[in-house]
Amino acid sequence: MNYHKIKFVLDPVLPAREILYADLDQLNFEAIMDTPDGVEAFIPEGQLNLDDLKVLMIHNLPEQKVKFTEEIVEQQNWNAAWESQFEPIIINDKCMIRAPFHETQDLEYEIIISPKMSFGTGHHETTFLICQRLFELEVEGKSVMDMGSGTGVLAIIAKKLGAGYTEGIDIENWAYHNSVENALLNNIPNIIFLEGDASLLGERKFDLFIANINRNILYEDMPKYIAAMNPGAIMLLSGFYSTDVELLKTRAKECGLNFVNSTSKNNWALIQLQKD
Repeated sequence: MNYHKIKFVLDPVLPAREILYADLDQLNFEAIMDTPDGVEAFIPEGQLNLDDLKVLMIHNLPEQKVKFTEEIVEQQNWNAAWESQFEPIIINDKCMIRAPFHETQDLEYEIIISPKMSFGTGHHETTFLICQRLFELEVEGKSVMDMGSGTGVLAIIAKKLGAGYTEGIDIENWAYHNSVENALLNNIPNIIFLEGDASLLGERKFDLFIANINRNILYEDMPKYIAAMNPGAIMLLSGFYSTDVELLKTRAKECGLNFVNSTSKNNWALIQLQKD
């Protein structure tokens, strides 16, 4: 079988690359790989609708410069190509996040992630920032919600750190299945993963609420998140630029949360908040 190979050149590369990943999944691309200046994506010949692709990019990437070229190539070993660019991540010299094909290292914690198309391998700054913060908090025995769970890596780390009841919610079907798979890879079958959005929170309450999602969703859904927090609960928010910190701090204050601190990495930010 031949494939359409689409090479995207993005300016700037981030956050356009992460947005594009989600768009390409909607169009059933079978393989996506990072390049220095963007993304290469593959879909079986005859299944590509360029008009749909252009509509998605115009709608979801209005401020980015995006160029793409298309060619027909023979099928290849997508997994081998992906594995060649995926490297382990070390968090706080305590934890390695690795793929199943990497060799283990002598660290206190190890997380195995088969990310496929899900967001959250620890490579992206926002995921890294939250992973780092989890190792600085008292997580043992806490109930945890991982909103926008992606690969499930944050929920898995929380459980490794001794968290009690833990849930993850993601709107994408492929992320839901990937998170379940990754929990089993790490011998943690007791995380509850759900497919959907904040409407699934219901009446449940959590001691630690994590949300690694884009700024607009965080802003809109913050009251729903707060309603699902116990008194004194901590909220970790990421998925946005440092320039968005003041906007989200103001929103949190309006909703009754107290600002604790913020940190950043390569212009991506994390905010820690607390409920009275």
